[in-house]
Order: sequence, then structure tokens, then C-alpha cells
Amino acid sequence: MQNSTGLPPIYAHTPVELVPAQVIATFPVNTFLENLVIAPDGSILVTNHEIGKVVRILPDGSQHIHASVEGKVSGLAFTTNGGLIATGWNADFVSVIFHITADGVVETLMTLPDAIFPNGITPMSDTQYLMADSYRGAIWLIDIAQRSASIWLEHPLLARNSIQSRVPGVNGLKWFNDQLYVSNTDKQLLLLITIDTANTPSEPEIFVKQTNIDDFAFDVEGNLYGATHVYNSVVRIAPDGTTTIIAESEQNVIGSTAVAFGDRTAIYVVTNGGMFLPPPTGVVAATVVRLEVGKAGYQR
Repeated sequence: MQNSTGLPPIYAHTPVELVPAQVIATFPVNTFLENLVIAPDGSILVTNHEIGKVVRILPDGSQHIHASVEGKVSGLAFTTNGGLIATGWNADFVSVIFHITADGVVETLMTLPDAIFPNGITPMSDTQYLMADSYRGAIWLIDIAQRSASIWLEHPLLARNSIQSRVPGVNGLKWFNDQLYVSNTDKQLLLLITIDTANTPSEPEIFVKQTNIDDFAFDVEGNLYGATHVYNSVVRIAPDGTTTIIAESEQNVIGSTAVAFGDRTAIYVVTNGGMFLPPPTGVVAATVVRLEVGKAGYQR
């Protein structure tokens, strides 16, 4: 693994088992692809963070602007009717939750003036979602039917190392077997949060230390596939916490930001080409990369 960038060599002794990789789409240099979801028809919906676009990539590889927001867009999750819930900021840099219809019409569902950095989002129920607030160090409960939002959990393990840090604290969040897994990128932790029958969270527990995970996805066996962002790789973390590198820079995952399962046994990875911490060769084109992992994705 690299260390010409001066990063802590947390993956220096991690086993490497590279999987088959294929670039599905490329975007211009200095494109920050932040998140993605895969539609039932196989198209990939990607957030182009800095310019507030949601891009649809069809199975033939063609790219189409699905929706545009006045501001920036971060995380994505589906609604039950094929629409999207997106996190981001409006043109005044106020945190917002957007609703995007299946045909790309954008509505601001609610503003969140007390949220600082709306990021990853995952469904809790048909109408409720959990959203990471990467700079506040909190998880919000978003109710799209009631158009309401409240702090679900705020905890030191969700926070950044310091308020000066530019690196997100709580970042990605996904369910596996009714337990919530959460990445804290700045503290290089993967956390586990259990819930009771009323969906009340427990104290976060540390699942894995010294792992630099942005967003991630699970397969049916509970293996976690994580984008390591500035470490320019994708890792597989087994249920026992054992880590294996499955893609590196040569597989075009420089600046990997998020992972989602698509067709059959493949994951799709979006990248920013190294915008946050450029590789020695400089920032490269952003990509969407298909990695064949041999397992089907977990569906909650």
C-alpha cells in the first residue's frame, strides 16, 4: 500500500486479494462523486457533490442528468415508490433534505439549520431515515411523512478528533441484521449500534479500529465492503473484523468514496480521483468501477 502521502500506514500489512475490476463510467478531473444507489433496472444514480447533480448511468454506460439542486448533494437513499431522498445544502449553505421524484423533479422537504454536514443516509422504515451529520458528530432521525427531524444519537464516538478537522466524523451508515454499522472516518473507526424494539439506540461499540472507511455496503454473509477514500482502495472486512484489500489504485479506485451492490455479485464504487488528497501523479478522472466480489448484496 502507499505511504508516499504521509498517511498512517494502517493497511501496510493487510492481505491483498484483488478482484476483477471494470471501469463503468468516467467523469472529468476534479469531479467529486460522493454517493450512489442502484435502481432495479440496473441504472446507477450517483451524486456529483460539488455541483449539485444526481447523474443516472444506464447499463450501456451513457450518462444523463437525473436531477439538479441549487446547492450541493451528498447522500442518497430510495423511497418506497422509486424516488430518492438526498442530503445536502441549499444555495445559502443551509443543510437540507431533498426529495427527488422518479422522473427527477426536486423538492426541498425540509431545512435543518442545526445540522452542519449532512452526509450518509439509510432507511429506518418506509418513511423514516437515519442521516449522518459528519461535523456535529450526530445521527439525525428524518421523518419524510411528517417532514420532521430530530437528533437520534449524539456521542463522542461519532465526533471528529477536533472541531478544526476537515475529515468527517460519522460518515457512512448501513444496517445488517437489524444492527446499525457506522464509520467514523476521522477517528478511523467502524462502530456498531444496536437498537431496541422502539428503535432507541444503544451506546456505540467499536467494531474495528484503525480503518479509514467512508461509505460501505454488506453482502449476505455480513462481509463489509468499504471505500477507504484517501487510501485509494476498497477493503473487505469479515464479520470477525479481519480486513483484506480487494482493489487499489491500479483498479481505478483513487479517492474511493462509496460502495453499493448492483447486479448479482458485484459492487459498484464511486471515486473523486484523489481530490481530497491527490496521489503523487496528481488528481485523476473520477470513476464508477464495478468489482466482482462473488457474493450477493444484503437487503434489509
